[in-house]
Amino acid sequence: MSIIKIMPCLDMKEGRVVKGVNFVNLRDAGDPVENAKFYQEQGADELAMLDIAATLENRKTMLEWVHNVSKVIEIPLTVGGGIKSIEDIESVLKAGADSVSMNSAAVKNPELVKKAVNTFGSDKITIAIDGKRNASMPCGFEVVVSGGTKAVGKDAVQWAKECEKYGAGAILPTSMDGDGTLAGYDLDFTKAISDAVSVPVIASGGAGTLEHFYEGVVKGGAKILLAASVFHFRTFSIRQVKEYLKSKGIEVALD
Repeated sequence: MSIIKIMPCLDMKEGRVVKGVNFVNLRDAGDPVENAKFYQEQGADELAMLDIAATLENRKTMLEWVHNVSKVIEIPLTVGGGIKSIEDIESVLKAGADSVSMNSAAVKNPELVKKAVNTFGSDKITIAIDGKRNASMPCGFEVVVSGGTKAVGKDAVQWAKECEKYGAGAILPTSMDGDGTLAGYDLDFTKAISDAVSVPVIASGGAGTLEHFYEGVVKGGAKILLAASVFHFRTFSIRQVKEYLKSKGIEVALD
C-alpha cells in the first residue's frame, strides 16, 4: 500500500482562514501563515489553500496570501479558487504554490485542463469536483460549481474520468452534503470517484473522528486525506491522526 498523506486545508476569505458547514455559516479559524507553520511542524505531508470566494466574487486568487504562506513552509502547497486561465496558473505557481486546483473554470472549459497539463505537467494540476446527491445522475452525484451555488447537469464520475483522460494529476472530490458537518467523508462519493480513476484521490469534506480518516482510505479509496475543522479547532493533532492510522495498519510518514 502506498503511503497515505494528511493534508490540512486553509479555506481563505478576506485574508483569514475560515470554516463553515455545507459551504456556508463561516467562522474565523485564524491566521493563514501561523496555521501553515503550525501544520508543517505537526507533520502535515501537504497543505491546501482555497480562496473560497474568488469565483463568486469574480476575481483571481489573492497572490499575496499564496506568497506569504509558501514562504514559511517546505511541504507541497496546492492552491485553488478563481483560477481561470494559463496565466492565472502561472501567477499562482510563481507566487510559491507547488500545484493548483481548478473547479468551475475546468467545468466551463475542459480544454483548459488539457492545455494546463501540457504547459505545466500533470503533477501541477489537481481537479476539484464539488458534488451534490442527485438520483437522476448515473453515479448519483451531480457536479456543482461557483462555490457550490450552481448545479451543472454533469455526472461527477464521468467528469472525473474526463479529467484523468486530459492528464490531471489528482482529483479532489468534496461532497457538499458532508462539508464541515464532521459526520465523516461522503464515502459513496469518494469511492465512486476513486474506483473510476487511477490517479490519487483526495478525500475531502466532513472528517470529524479518527475513524473517519481510516474509512476515507479503506472504504473511500483515498490516497490523501484533507481536513479542516478538526485541525483548525484542535480536535485532533496531525500526529494523532497518523498514529491512529498506523495502529490500524495504514502506512503513513511519521517522523
